Formats: sequence, C-alpha cells, structure tokens
Amino acid sequence: MIAQLQGQLVEKNLTDVVIDCAGVGYFVEISLHTYSLIPEGDLVKLYTYMMVREDAQRLFGFVEKSEREVFKLLISVSGIGANTARTMLSSLDPSQIAQAIANGDVRTIQSVKGIGAKTAQRVILDLRDKILQVLEDPQISVLPSNRGREEALSALETLGYLRKQSQKVIDKILSDKPDATTEQLIKEALKQL
Repeated sequence: MIAQLQGQLVEKNLTDVVIDCAGVGYFVEISLHTYSLIPEGDLVKLYTYMMVREDAQRLFGFVEKSEREVFKLLISVSGIGANTARTMLSSLDPSQIAQAIANGDVRTIQSVKGIGAKTAQRVILDLRDKILQVLEDPQISVLPSNRGREEALSALETLGYLRKQSQKVIDKILSDKPDATTEQLIKEALKQL
C-alpha cells in the first residue's frame, strides 16, 4: 500500500492532483479541505489511502494525517463510501466532523449533501467512541448536550448568519459559560458575529 507521496506537483484541480514521484505521475483524489492546504509551489507531500477493489484502484490524498484518519473512519461506516466521505471532508473540516460526532450533532452531519438522517445517526453511533481516540485534539471536547445551543443556532440561522460560523461562536461561548441560556447565547453570538 502507498502510505504517502512526496514529489513535484504537476497538476492541481479542485478534486484531484497529479504528483510526479521519480518520473511516475500519481493521480490522487483529494477533498476541498486538502485542496485549500496544498501550498503553491513545486514540492508537495500527501498522506495517502489506497483503496483497491476488483473494479478499481483509487488513491486518496490528504495534507494532514488527521484528515486521513477521519476519512478511514468514515468509510468504515455502512452506507458511507469513499465519495461520500470525500464530500463530507469537502463540506466540513475534519475537526468539525469530529466535534459533530463527539457531540451527537446529527444536524451538522446531515447538512452535507447526500447524508440523510439515518446515515448521520449511524455515523454518530458507530464513530462516537473512536473519533476522539484518533484525533487526540485538545480543541475537540464533548460539550454537554445543550438544547439552548440548537435553539440559538436556529435563531441565528433565521437571522441570516451562516451555520458554520454560528457554531464556532456558540461553541466558544459554551466552553466559557456551559450553563448559558438560549437568550445569553444569542446575545453573545450577535456581539461576535
């Protein structure tokens, strides 16, 4: 199996790159998250995951090891294939996916195109215990279930704020004041958005 590639960046597209390693050009499929992290220039290093099936061999590349680990966890869930996992990593950062899984946030996972309620619940159920062990990210903490959080997010969304931005702000407020009411969350978030 190919674990990583390092070489000259020959071609860079939104969904794939071609890397020349000692004269061999590797076609590597990537997420938008990885695309945004690939530096402009000649030399590039990607951590890879090679998927071999009887009808295809596919190579997926990631700038961060943590993204590769999240990808591997996602494809281990029944109903999540490589394309869906890549779509999830293109829509949300690996840390956002980990945060959503750790907190049982079905709505965030369901916000990804092609993910329904049952699939989102299955992802959370299957990966909740595994996700924190893989990432070991001190920024990712399991927030206590807070109904006010969901209500505040819905209110901010109604006011026209993007859900992703609102989530970051609300989660930051909750980490400082875990027992904040819905009204307090909305007021604080409006000051920061």
